[in-house]
Amino acid sequence: MTKSMSFLILFSLLAFAPFCLGNKKIGAYLYPQFYDYSCPQAQNIVKSILANAVAKEPRIAASLLRLHFHDCFVKGCDASILLDNSGSIISEKGSNPNRNSARGFEVIDEIKSALEKACPHIVSCADILAIAARDSTVLVSICFC
Repeated sequence: MTKSMSFLILFSLLAFAPFCLGNKKIGAYLYPQFYDYSCPQAQNIVKSILANAVAKEPRIAASLLRLHFHDCFVKGCDASILLDNSGSIISEKGSNPNRNSARGFEVIDEIKSALEKACPHIVSCADILAIAARDSTVLVSICFC
């Protein structure tokens, strides 16, 4: 296993440990089963789309992790990395540092579209980014172990 892949796996495990080890109480807490009742098929939809994307291009896992990182980097995880430019406003997605380097948007769009079809207006874009980063990293670590 390459050093970069080992780093990606270690980083992912550390980054997502609070989600896995957190309290499972219903309410304002984060927990992996959050959508089990409001959108029971959400996890399977995301995993299915990611499995296809990672099978086509394993490097997409790192790109999705990077999208999540850049989304959360400055002022929290709000899916602002997904916003397109608007009028005179240059979005985070279209900014110079991210232009031609941030990628994986089409995978997130495919996931969002499938989730909207299955359970409209339930799963947030910020959660899609987090789940995609988590699951794609797990998928690629299984492939390379």
